[in-house]
Amino acid sequence: MNRIVPLILAVALFMEQMDSTVIATALPAIAADLQVGPITLKLALTAYMVALAIFIPVSGWMADRYGAKRIFRLAIMVFIIGSVLCAVSGSLLSFVLSRFLQGMGGAMMTPVGRLVLLRTTQRSELVSAMALLTIPALVGPLTGPPIGGFITTYFSWHWIFLINVPIGFAGIWLASLYLPDVPSRATPPIDLLGFFYVSVAASGIVFGLSVVSLPALPPAIGIGATLIGILAAFLYVAHARRHPAPLLALSLFSNATFRTAVVAGAIFRTAGGAIPFLMPLMLQIGFGLTPFQSGMTTFIGAIGAITTKFMAKRVFAAAGFRTTLLMAAVMGAATTAANAFFMPGTSYAVIMTFLLVAGFCRSFFFTGINALGYADVRDDDASQATSTSSVLQQVSLALGVALAAAILETSTHLRGGELQLGDFHMAFAVVAGLSLLAAIPVLGLARNAGSAVSGHLRDPLEDNTAVK
Repeated sequence: MNRIVPLILAVALFMEQMDSTVIATALPAIAADLQVGPITLKLALTAYMVALAIFIPVSGWMADRYGAKRIFRLAIMVFIIGSVLCAVSGSLLSFVLSRFLQGMGGAMMTPVGRLVLLRTTQRSELVSAMALLTIPALVGPLTGPPIGGFITTYFSWHWIFLINVPIGFAGIWLASLYLPDVPSRATPPIDLLGFFYVSVAASGIVFGLSVVSLPALPPAIGIGATLIGILAAFLYVAHARRHPAPLLALSLFSNATFRTAVVAGAIFRTAGGAIPFLMPLMLQIGFGLTPFQSGMTTFIGAIGAITTKFMAKRVFAAAGFRTTLLMAAVMGAATTAANAFFMPGTSYAVIMTFLLVAGFCRSFFFTGINALGYADVRDDDASQATSTSSVLQQVSLALGVALAAAILETSTHLRGGELQLGDFHMAFAVVAGLSLLAAIPVLGLARNAGSAVSGHLRDPLEDNTAVK
């Protein structure tokens, strides 16, 4: 495997993933400069997620029509421009619009980056490549808050965005030099009505759940947007069944491995999306730590995620997708449940050990489930597969944060009073149970499922070319 390709893609994706969370700790400082309240400024977080939800669905079509490498570099440039505009924003409106532009660039990075990887990587090397590409999704949200807190405290919040400029231009330069050219393909005209339905569905659900969980607007608006999004999703399903070339092909779900990977991944990712929201809050509210201290404590999970890269290929080759994913789901649920027993007197060495193992297990699950999803996907369907899975991932992450917030809200309402440590314990218990549910779809996999990718029980004469 040419390791420079997934490494370039991973760096770009890390920049996008980290930036989606890095401003969380800087919100008070940015709000003060823009002369608005921190709650109001959460609209900027929501704008970023909405942009992702709108433009991810069309990313696969654009990569097929204009070439994946060209679109990937364009996405980085849009992200850079959005970053600069965020840094120079002087009002709430300009800042929110700039974050939306950033999200447009970020929406193209993830699915198009995966598409480049799929079309340039041999099946037998896909697990190792996906391990590199999974790290940014896990490490980015963990590193965002402490990095944002450090930059805001010792420099200025503007540098949270300006630091993307040299990283982005380096990414464009490296992509130009080392990424292979993925030629454009003959594509039918874009499914405009399908794009409208999918955009309304994804953005409505993500926006609605974000408003409900991070209230910057009245909750009724969030509930209404979510319902509109669900209605649009049903309308798209009806539309896609009639359209000869729908934007996102529902026929992909007839592929058993893709369907299992998407369903199990959505369940586990919903649980995973709740954890970066719950853990820092529990450490700050329940344990009395500062935002920077809590960020440095949870950062240990990133080390667990990174270590997966060095052993993923051998583990999946030895045990296969089914066994490894089951073990990762069970262990991930167990280490998440352990959070429900942490108390202020608990040794930080014990807490960090569990967070380390949790990061390790989640990384193994996501590496495996991402590679499995493309194991039996034809190359002609790769662009739609990456777009479809990316949309569902974004919705799952938003659902995870909304679920965590709903549990805390319900717990405090039933008990009466302010948020307490016991409310977080309840939330972690529920999230752990949800993590365990992700094992159910995996149970239906054959022992040799995805063997062409994992190498487990694979016929040595089997084709070893890029994904077909």
